[in-house]
Amino acid sequence: MGFFEKCFKLKQNNTTMKTEILAGLTTFMTMAYILVVNPSILSTTGMDSGALLTATCIASALGTLCMAFFANYPFALAPGMGLNAYFAYTVCGQYGYGWEVALAAVFVEGLIFILLSAVNVREAIFNAIPTNMKKATSVGIGMFIAFIGLQNSGVIIADPVVCVALGEIKSVSVALSLIGIIITLVLVVKNVKGALFLGIIITWVLGIICQLTGIYVVDVEAGMYSLIPQGIISAPPSISPIAMKLSFEGIRILDFITVIFAFLFVDLFDTLGTLIGVSSKAGFIDKDGKLPRIKGALFADAVATTCGAALGTSTVTTFVESASGVSDGGRTGMTAFTTAMLFLVALLFSPILTTIPSFATTPALVVVGLFMVENIRDIDFSDYTEGFPAFMTILMMVIAYSISEGLVFGVISYVLLKLLSGRTKELNPVIVIIGILFFIKLISG
Repeated sequence: MGFFEKCFKLKQNNTTMKTEILAGLTTFMTMAYILVVNPSILSTTGMDSGALLTATCIASALGTLCMAFFANYPFALAPGMGLNAYFAYTVCGQYGYGWEVALAAVFVEGLIFILLSAVNVREAIFNAIPTNMKKATSVGIGMFIAFIGLQNSGVIIADPVVCVALGEIKSVSVALSLIGIIITLVLVVKNVKGALFLGIIITWVLGIICQLTGIYVVDVEAGMYSLIPQGIISAPPSISPIAMKLSFEGIRILDFITVIFAFLFVDLFDTLGTLIGVSSKAGFIDKDGKLPRIKGALFADAVATTCGAALGTSTVTTFVESASGVSDGGRTGMTAFTTAMLFLVALLFSPILTTIPSFATTPALVVVGLFMVENIRDIDFSDYTEGFPAFMTILMMVIAYSISEGLVFGVISYVLLKLLSGRTKELNPVIVIIGILFFIKLISG
C-alpha cells in the first residue's frame, strides 16, 4: 500500500485504492473488445491471430504502465481502432505492402513521436488549442463513444440511404443493451461505487440467462456468439510469428512517407483529442488550459507505439474508453496500473474476457457519453468565432466518425473566423500553423 501511495499519491488526489481498482476494472471491461477486434482486423494481412492476441495484450499493458508511471494519469492505451484498419486495408491491402513493412512504418512513426515529444512540439500543439475547443472536444468525444456503443450493440446500424438508422429493437442483444443502459443509470443515480463496471457485469449475466433459456440463440454467421466462456485458463499463444519482423525491403519511398504521415496525423490528433476530452472531464486541465505532466503522457504514447510495432501490432494510442474509468472515480496512475495488470491477466484468462459481448459494454459507453456532454454548458456560444468552431468540432467527430477530423474542422473554422473578423490578436501562431496544415490535408484528400 505504501508503494502505491508513494507512486500515485492517492491521498493527494482525493482517491482511494478501492476506487482506483474499480475504475481500472471498468476501463478494462470497456476496452476488452480490442482483444478480439485487433487480431481479427490485422490477421487479414496474413499475420498469426494467436500471436496478435498476445501482442495486443502485452503492448496494451506496456503502454498503460508507461502512462501510469510516466504521467500518473488514469488513461489506458491499446492498438487504436481506425489505425489498425488503415494498417490492414490501406497499407497492406491498397498499397500492397507486406505486414512486415507496415510494422516498420509504425515503428518509424513511434520514433518520430518520441522526438516530437522530447522537443515539446506535441505539448505546444496541445496548449495552442483554444479553451472552448478543448471543452468541445470533451463533448464531441462523449457523443462519439456513445455512438460507438450504440452501433456496437446494433441499436444504430448502417443504412445505404440515410447513412445510419435505428436497428432492430426487438433483437435480444439490442434489448439487453437498452436494459443495461437503464440499469447502469439507476446505479449511477443511487451513487453506487463502480456503477459502470457493475452495469457491464449485470448486462452480461442477463445475456447468459437469455442464452440458457433459449431467448438468445447463438449464430456465429450473424455475429451472435456464445456468451458463456468455453474455458477458464489457457496458455497464451506464442508471439514469435510476428515479433521483431520489421522489414524495409521493397519500400517505395514516397508511398512510405505518405504512410508514415497518415499514421502520424491520425495518432497525433486522436491522442491529443482524447487527452483533452478525458482530462477536461476529470478536471486535470488547469486554469490556463494546460495539462500538467502532459510530456509524460505523450512519451508513454510514443514509447508504446514504438514497442508495439516491435512486438507485432499496429499503432498503440490512448483510448477514449479511459473516460469510463475516470467517470467511475479514477484519478491516478493506479487506475492505469490496474488496467495494465488486467491486460496481462487476459493472456491467461482470454476464454472468459473475450466472451464479454459488445452489448454489455454499450451501457458504460453511453453513460460515459452522457457524463462528458455535461461540459457543453461551459462553452461560450455567444461569441460565434468561438462557438461555431466548438460546434463543428462536436458535430464532425460524430458524423465523420473521427476525433481527429473533428479537430480539423474546428481548428480551420476557428482560424478563418478570427482572421476574417479582424481579431488576429486572439490567434496563437501555433494554431495558425496547425490550421494551414489541416487545410492542406483537407484539400489534398
